[in-house]
Amino acid sequence: MSALTALPSGALRRAGPPALIAAALLFGVLSVGYAWIVASHLRNDARETSRLLGHVFAGLNDPREGAAADALLALAEEVRHLGIPLAVTDTAGRITALDNEPFDGSASAATRRAWIAELDRIHPPLIQPGVGTIHYGALPAARAFTGLAVLQGAMFLCLVLLAVWAMRERVSAARDRLWVAMARESAHQLGTPLMSLTGWIDYLRENPGTPGSELVVHLEADAERLQRVAKRFERIGRPSRREPVGLGTVAERVVTYFRPRLPTLAHAVTITLTSPGAGPTATGDPVLIEWALEVIVKNAVDALSGRGGRIEVDVEAGGGDGMARVTVRDDGPGVAPDMQHQLFEPGVSSKTGGWGLGLALARRIVEQQHGGRVVFRPGEQGRGSVFVLEFPLS
Repeated sequence: MSALTALPSGALRRAGPPALIAAALLFGVLSVGYAWIVASHLRNDARETSRLLGHVFAGLNDPREGAAADALLALAEEVRHLGIPLAVTDTAGRITALDNEPFDGSASAATRRAWIAELDRIHPPLIQPGVGTIHYGALPAARAFTGLAVLQGAMFLCLVLLAVWAMRERVSAARDRLWVAMARESAHQLGTPLMSLTGWIDYLRENPGTPGSELVVHLEADAERLQRVAKRFERIGRPSRREPVGLGTVAERVVTYFRPRLPTLAHAVTITLTSPGAGPTATGDPVLIEWALEVIVKNAVDALSGRGGRIEVDVEAGGGDGMARVTVRDDGPGVAPDMQHQLFEPGVSSKTGGWGLGLALARRIVEQQHGGRVVFRPGEQGRGSVFVLEFPLS
């Protein structure tokens, strides 16, 4: 991304894709047309050269006097017709012949010498005994191929600029979507404690005689939750902490927070915790680990919304593989088979209006920052969902 941001974005936006596409098409058409013209010239040259060789062979085999000389003169004329720049100098360096020179006969000796030196830079001169040194340049077709290469290079440059523009637009769109998703996720994180606080305020209004001591614990939990949410977003973009974390303690804190806030009347939802105590112990960032587990539990709560059911959270040490596991089961509707393979991809969600960031975030926390693994599998008999968070034991 740093390479892309270094490009002149303003220039690319000013050019825009229509101008780049039009330029690429123009250069492409010119390149094809130019190539066709060059190929046509080469075909004509091949035909004329073949005709000339036939004339030379016929003249050399003609027993009449002067026929061979006529054939050689015709060959020399054809060389001039091909347009090859040519100069001949004798052993003393004097110019004895010039053909297809870019100046008239009144040119100075210095001009002629400079032109011959230019021919020698293009091709090494040929020494012909009995004739002298032959200095020659490039065929016109070779110069035509140079122009063709320039056109194709310009077309390639337009295509590269178009690809860079498309990549920048894609990165910009992904960045915008990520910012929106993070904003929605922050609102989602803050929503639960704020709704809980609103509920306690309504309860006090309806029951003005309620002792404050009965609600202090719940109000403190909501305030602590708000502080934890703030700490979570402070962690974004920073290296995660490395300290011993009791997974049982983390799971108990998450379950204890959600339990009094679950529906208990219509469509009741229950949550249970099975844990050997404060452990097992993993090494990592307790704030981020709690965030990942809370995402999974909240996902189960949302799955049971409006229908009721139960959520089971089990914490256990691995069976000799050095991994600790936190398993979250629910008996909700489960996940559709066509979504299971992309469940943890950002932007994928089965919820109406969801942004699909929670599970992707949980997986990133567990796998990329703690070296663990997040596994999903359907519940027994196809009912519900099972999420397993695996962490390396300390």
